[in-house]
Amino acid sequence: MEYLLIFISAIFVNNIIFSQFLGICPFLGVSKKIDTALGMGMAVAFVLTLSAIVTWLIQYYLLVPFGLQYLQTLAFILVIASLVQMVEIVLKKVSPALYQALGIFLPLITTNCAVLGVAILVIQKDYSLVESIVYAFSTALGFALAMAVFAGVREQLALVKIPKGMQGMAIVMVVAGLLSLAFMGFSGVDGGLKVALGLD
Repeated sequence: MEYLLIFISAIFVNNIIFSQFLGICPFLGVSKKIDTALGMGMAVAFVLTLSAIVTWLIQYYLLVPFGLQYLQTLAFILVIASLVQMVEIVLKKVSPALYQALGIFLPLITTNCAVLGVAILVIQKDYSLVESIVYAFSTALGFALAMAVFAGVREQLALVKIPKGMQGMAIVMVVAGLLSLAFMGFSGVDGGLKVALGLD
């Protein structure tokens, strides 16, 4: 039941974009069309989950035993960058079609602060390995949901007449703010779920 709570909380209550404001660059830059937003979301889901597993193992089997916790951020950045490169190479060899579909998005993930943020949050929240996997995958789903919803709204905005002073990035920021406020409506859900599941 705790996994269900982590799952729902990571997607809706503590959405990585709308609540924690991580991953804003791809959110604003790669969200003009739904298909590209979903492609980016899928690539992030894969890399984010994989990096959470690897960084958790490095933290608890390398950094903590040797007292090297102060190297956490540096180690995680190197791991994520290496992981993205490795995934890119493997995909190119194993599945060229999937590599073509995700090719443009994979290098962008290296600089996505949501990936590093989740790796650090997993350690700060003191999650087990399974909880870390659930949290990372759920966060990636929340990221993909935010990207898809925002891309859908931006596609609709392209079809309507917007006042000249609000065109471009101005209306995009207003819509992002409104979506963030909408997601704040989920803020009491995790507390209600804890009570309902008897975890509180």
